[in-house]
Amino acid sequence: MKILKFLPVFLVLSLAACKKVPEMTLEEIDEVINLNSTKIIEKTVSKPYEGQDFKDGKIDGIWYSSIDSDPKTFNALIAERDGSSASIMSQVTDYIVDYDFIKKEWIPRLCFFEISVDEKKDELTVHFTVRDDAYWSYFGKKEKVSVTSDDIVWWYDNVSGNPDFQSSAYSGQFVMMKDGSYKRIEAKKIDDKHFDLIYPRIIANPMLASNVDAKPCWIYKEAFDKDGIDGVKNLFSVNTDPKNIPSCGKFFITEYSPGQRLVFTRNPDYWEKDSKGEAFQYCTKKICQIINDHQNTEKLLFLQGKLETYSPQPENLSDIINAQGDSYTVYNSEGSLGAQMWSFNQNPKNNDKPFYRWFTKKEFRQAMSCLLNRDRIISQSYRGLASAKYDFFPKGNQFYDENIKLKYTYDKAKALELLKSIGFVQNKDGIMLDDKGLAVEFDLAIASTANISNDIAQIISDECKSVGITVNVRQTDFQKMVEMLTATYDWESIIIGLGSNLFPTQGSNVWPSNGNLHLWYPLQKSPATEWEKRIDYLYNEGQYTIDEVKAKQIWDEYQTILLEQCPMIYLVCARSFIAINNRWDFTNFYFDNINGAMTEHIYVK
Repeated sequence: MKILKFLPVFLVLSLAACKKVPEMTLEEIDEVINLNSTKIIEKTVSKPYEGQDFKDGKIDGIWYSSIDSDPKTFNALIAERDGSSASIMSQVTDYIVDYDFIKKEWIPRLCFFEISVDEKKDELTVHFTVRDDAYWSYFGKKEKVSVTSDDIVWWYDNVSGNPDFQSSAYSGQFVMMKDGSYKRIEAKKIDDKHFDLIYPRIIANPMLASNVDAKPCWIYKEAFDKDGIDGVKNLFSVNTDPKNIPSCGKFFITEYSPGQRLVFTRNPDYWEKDSKGEAFQYCTKKICQIINDHQNTEKLLFLQGKLETYSPQPENLSDIINAQGDSYTVYNSEGSLGAQMWSFNQNPKNNDKPFYRWFTKKEFRQAMSCLLNRDRIISQSYRGLASAKYDFFPKGNQFYDENIKLKYTYDKAKALELLKSIGFVQNKDGIMLDDKGLAVEFDLAIASTANISNDIAQIISDECKSVGITVNVRQTDFQKMVEMLTATYDWESIIIGLGSNLFPTQGSNVWPSNGNLHLWYPLQKSPATEWEKRIDYLYNEGQYTIDEVKAKQIWDEYQTILLEQCPMIYLVCARSFIAINNRWDFTNFYFDNINGAMTEHIYVK
């Protein structure tokens, strides 16, 4: 019997002293959970984005939001390794192109583009033209600097393309040729407003690999020419007056008070305009409070009207929904396309540790997958508002196939069988011993600010304990987790989210073995295993296979291998909810599982 199922029963039996209550079967308990989930959905609003036009709004209002930690930097390079810093820097720049999931096509942003193919040479070129109305500007100054080809090409060549900078974009600049060698995608400046990206081989989705954001490269270039790599890295620390940071995005950073708040002020020079010629974003400022006890404090501030949105946690979702009224409205979206994953460190740096011997055996990883009780996680941690993720690609991916599923689902007998096949046995006290007689015990790292991850980790620990395996849950600062994954490699197992693979070649720094975020063993000089070698081949082959029938064969095998080897085990896809302050006009507001909460064009009533 599943431990989880006792929870609702306990609540009922606690009243037994006062009133006799009939015992509930497991099926009846599931039915109650599902009924409550349905009622929750019925009390919320569904409004997915389906390609609707945005209406003109009015410039007014301050948008109040929050983050859970201070930025580590205002430097574009350093921000690649810190989520909060990257989200802040995204306010002052823009991508060169974007993908419209409704039209299923790439659309221009900072740059217009045209693709040409030379089949004889097996080359593909993307010709870019930078917008004439895209500018870098400074808050409170009339000075404007045109966005130019250099703002993309110089950074591509000298920073992302320089391995000494250890940029996460480096590995994505190469494609594997037919002979197994790698060639780099060449960036070629034509003039100030035109540049090309030249692929040494025809690939299926060049725009995905081409999509980067612009950097104010005349500033970074000057620092590089003067002081080299250190000159670039030392620019724009958190001690910089943010008003000195130029923006070609929707906002300027105009104030930073450590531990208190960040202030963003609307950029009237932003290129995207409504029919009246006003730059999109309509709110005049965004004030972002820095909150340490984020999950608890955020809810309180939202209910006090001091934040514009709040994403309820499963434990307080019902309260938030039932308290709706004149002050806010709760929207829902279908289950997320991505999911957190459980991964195991296979880096040979730790080859003297017992866990390295265990984790490098696929049977052990498969056994851990068989001990992952997703039904319990869904009911206990998400109140039934989630679904198990057994696939690799999400449904939005072109090569999603409902028949390609994980085989190693919750099954303790199967887990024990797999462990036995590699010499693991339980002793007379029920403790699991490896083939050398050592007790099986390892750590599971989770972000210290994630309550849900803690619940999930405790369930994993409990299920493993039932077969004699000890899993120690370690709450860890998120920045420390990033360092462990990308620099020190001194972790054992971990729960983390890396987004969703909406495109099959999304994640060039994760899935190929040479990626710097190839989580279980990054930056491999050559594939450590035969299956990783095959994944490298399929990833690259799929990347430049245009024929959809042939491409599907490639991506089917790719998914199947990863689901068989279990280097990272997906958990569940949670349904999303967001509460939003009613002082805003919701005409331009949409919420779904692909685009998230679309607040870019919202305006005050």
